[in-house]
Amino acid sequence: MSYQIKIDTSPIYELLGSFMAYVTKKWVHDMDLGHEWIDKVDARLQQEVRTELATAQDCPFSDYDALYAWALLRPETDEISDYISYLDHGPDKDMFELLVPHIPFLTFEESLRIRKVYAPLLRLWDRDYFRALEGELRVLAEEDAAEKRMLLSKMEPEALVEYATAGLVVPHMEDLDTVVLFPVVHNRPINSYCFYTRTLLIQYPVDIPEESEEEPPTLLLRLTRAVNDPQRLRILRYVAQGPKSLEDMRHDLSRLEDTLMSDMMILRVAGLLRIHIGRYHKEKFSIRPDGAADLQVFLESYIGL
Repeated sequence: MSYQIKIDTSPIYELLGSFMAYVTKKWVHDMDLGHEWIDKVDARLQQEVRTELATAQDCPFSDYDALYAWALLRPETDEISDYISYLDHGPDKDMFELLVPHIPFLTFEESLRIRKVYAPLLRLWDRDYFRALEGELRVLAEEDAAEKRMLLSKMEPEALVEYATAGLVVPHMEDLDTVVLFPVVHNRPINSYCFYTRTLLIQYPVDIPEESEEEPPTLLLRLTRAVNDPQRLRILRYVAQGPKSLEDMRHDLSRLEDTLMSDMMILRVAGLLRIHIGRYHKEKFSIRPDGAADLQVFLESYIGL
């Protein structure tokens, strides 16, 4: 029997994702919002707030595993203020013991540090940036999630995960009971995921409506960017032979890791690759035929054929 799928549309995930993107600058180059968004947020925030938020830049990236786990395991509320208060004022022992079954390597001291550092910073982020956008983002997430929930009874779990994420392949695993999908807008078109004990949490992107029919759609721009480079086309030809690891590609294609990783990210966000993931083995990549078909569909639709 395969895993079950749950879809969680709490704005807490969007709060965490947008905060992580702004503070760490991770993936910003490949996000639709890009570096221009960072500049706009900087112009919006007071200098003292930017200084406070910057204190989290050097914290371990694994801190977010705990923050997302507390969101996943939160009491029955979607209110961001309740989540932050939950981080800030929850009983220390209870908050730690809540996570240990899901993140066994987390220590009590790390649990305390994460809560102490991030609760006030998330409160600032919510007050000065996120709160004004929450209503609009919640509507977009709920609309997309309604489609995915409708498909729960019509698609196999593996097929639904790949469809929602435009390429993540999560096979049946003996130690995986539940996959939780949550839609986000800020981090589009990035997918990210985190394995917990018997649970996999996956962020998938929600595309926002295009502002003008005269402009090329974002999905088409991602695809044309991905295929306009000979090296990336060679990667696609190579992975079409079957799932390949990054080590395989570095060896067989004679590519440096940094440039290969950059090209792989561009192909991933365009939806041209399947990413085969597992708890204990490294990602492997294969061609995603649906992505290649999308290029023709979006191009013909835009130019009016």
